[in-house]
Amino acid sequence: MKTSDLIEQRAAIVARMSAAHEADDNGAFEAAETELRALDARLERQRKIDAADRAELGTPINGDHKLTSEIRSKFHIGRAIAGAAGLSVDWGFEREMQAELAKRAGRAAEGVFIPTECFETRALTTTTGAELVPTEHRPDQYINALVASAKVRTLGATVLSGLTGNLSIPRETDSPAIGWVAENTALTADDADFDSITLSPKHAGALSEWSRNMLLQASPDVEALLRRMLARNLALAIDKAAINGSGVGAEPRGILNFAGIGNVAVGINGGPLTGDLARDLIAAVDILDAPTNSRAFLSTPAVKAAATKLKDGQGNYMGLPTVFAGERAEFSNSVPSGLTKGTGTGLSAVLYGDWSELLIGIWSEIDILVNPFESIAYSKGNVSIRAMATVDTALRHVASFAAIKDAK
Repeated sequence: MKTSDLIEQRAAIVARMSAAHEADDNGAFEAAETELRALDARLERQRKIDAADRAELGTPINGDHKLTSEIRSKFHIGRAIAGAAGLSVDWGFEREMQAELAKRAGRAAEGVFIPTECFETRALTTTTGAELVPTEHRPDQYINALVASAKVRTLGATVLSGLTGNLSIPRETDSPAIGWVAENTALTADDADFDSITLSPKHAGALSEWSRNMLLQASPDVEALLRRMLARNLALAIDKAAINGSGVGAEPRGILNFAGIGNVAVGINGGPLTGDLARDLIAAVDILDAPTNSRAFLSTPAVKAAATKLKDGQGNYMGLPTVFAGERAEFSNSVPSGLTKGTGTGLSAVLYGDWSELLIGIWSEIDILVNPFESIAYSKGNVSIRAMATVDTALRHVASFAAIKDAK
């Protein structure tokens, strides 16, 4: 049972207690109080389950877990880039890993591959005031920027890694209908129907100029900085594409641009998000029996600010859990906030659905090409760096999501 259902049950029990108190019915009051204690215990357990679900990352598929662990602990981005630039550094492990990373990607690197595991390292901490853990890098400085910045992954998107060719996944669209018949009466034939969803490589990248000192320094601070820079940019690109990619040309198609997702309209010119509208989004997904594995809301900081100001009939702030029916709610600037409708401007999108139904396909590790001879960079002793990644997104079922596109 979902948290929102338990919260509604609790409200009903409290209402019964209030009625019993008004009627001075001690028996009814005690019975309701007993129910309330039992339900509160269930609600507390469910909230712990919800918290565990929220902490669960998108599901990586494929890969050698032992090798993944070794990459996370040993692969040094700064050494790999410095080695590729021809600088005098020891990058033996990073160089040896290139063959394995090329096998994953199904092609040779144009420059040097940076494995995505580098951006999926959990932050490690030590006791306040204690010495740092004596590893090759400073783990307390590692920030999992790829996951922390990429909302769709933390919401539970399914990650398909190690892809090579185009991916086609069969999907059942209709099953044989079951009918009741009398004795000696023939059943009506009805076949199952299938189609498929496809993912194909889409490329995203950036150009940057880095100083010679940055690459020569083996400081953990520089390594952490490189991780954050690369992870942040890749994370934002994937986030924006998964949410609102056009699906035209080289850009993946995002949730908001899939035909068939549920739609809830605020008004002719848009308007404020309300608790009722949030529940309408839930109902739009519930009606089609969409999965409930990783359901959550995702909207803009502007909607969050407005939702925190909503008050009940007594002038008390309702709070985000009440507005969003006890469901998880996240907010990101990657969600469109400049939409228009009628005379309404600056409107935001609000998405709701089961985020495990969102597929993120990853074909390529981050491929970094280091060019120490680019004219402008060369004159300063710097290097020009091009970073590219290859990904695509798709939905298992469009009915797993619903959206508002005109909220203030």
